[in-house]
Amino acid sequence: MEIKKRLSLVLAAIFFVIIIGSTGYYIIFGGEPKFIDCVYMTVISITSVGYGEVLDISGNVPAQIFTMFLITFGMGIILYGLSTMTALIIEGDLSGIWRKNKMEKKIKQLNNHYIVCGGGESGRHVLEELTKNKEPVVLIEQDESIIERCRILDDDLLYVQGDATDDKNLLTAGIVNAAGIIISLPADKDTLYVTMTARMLNTKLRIISKAVDHKLAFKLKTVGANGVVSPNFIGGLRMASEMIRPTVVDFLDSMLRSSQGQLRIHQIVVTSNSNVAGKKIMESGLKDKFNLLVLGSKLPAQEIEFNPPATQILTAGMTLIVMGDVENIAVAKKTF
Repeated sequence: MEIKKRLSLVLAAIFFVIIIGSTGYYIIFGGEPKFIDCVYMTVISITSVGYGEVLDISGNVPAQIFTMFLITFGMGIILYGLSTMTALIIEGDLSGIWRKNKMEKKIKQLNNHYIVCGGGESGRHVLEELTKNKEPVVLIEQDESIIERCRILDDDLLYVQGDATDDKNLLTAGIVNAAGIIISLPADKDTLYVTMTARMLNTKLRIISKAVDHKLAFKLKTVGANGVVSPNFIGGLRMASEMIRPTVVDFLDSMLRSSQGQLRIHQIVVTSNSNVAGKKIMESGLKDKFNLLVLGSKLPAQEIEFNPPATQILTAGMTLIVMGDVENIAVAKKTF
């Protein structure tokens, strides 16, 4: 039984005993005493605290019999409640509730974060890359053992334990305020459903879905996915690249897996209120201040310009493709 149901059952049982006891005394004494006195009499009887009786039951046989039954059943309920609370504390359920509530409060404070549905073999690598890039992320996963494996990547990992196909869990993960969601579920039918639901809950959300069957890509994009990744398809391209361009693959692998730093290729968007808007690339501090290499630039609805000149003017809405340390990229993104 869930912890909330167990606690609710105990509280409901205690409340029920108090109401029955108070009503019983009120009826036995012909409605003469105040009802609050009947409640008081019930509470001191079932808790055996030993305070003075406000209702004189001496010589009142019905009242004495009723009190004996009330004490017997009332004490049973109280003892059951105490044993339940003790069991919950020993089992760690109460600390789990406290941790869950604390985590949900942190999630509610997030904005423009990323949600990862599924922490399996693919999802775990997604989490690792996002955390390395200092991106705020929330995991939705049903299997507790998988969550624990993912927490090895980050002790402070925010997560929602539950089924990603349940709208409630998506809302708890803050999908309304999220910047994007990565759906990495083992079953394509679940991926299709979550993709459609995510698009309905947030029309501006960027959605990346995993498709075991590459043929499903069209359907996923139709229901709202911005991008679809097929592990089998990508794996095939990787094997071909290993054959015909091994040095390039080694370069990319070294960039992702090097223990000497966290070098990444990332994108930076120039906002309208940025203090670098209207300046040239060489005046923006990307090279001198942040030690970033500009690989390309892209204006809305235009093609990517590779290796743009240092004299190119930065305009609002322009996206720069840069390479450098993730720490420097994170600082530069805030500046731009």
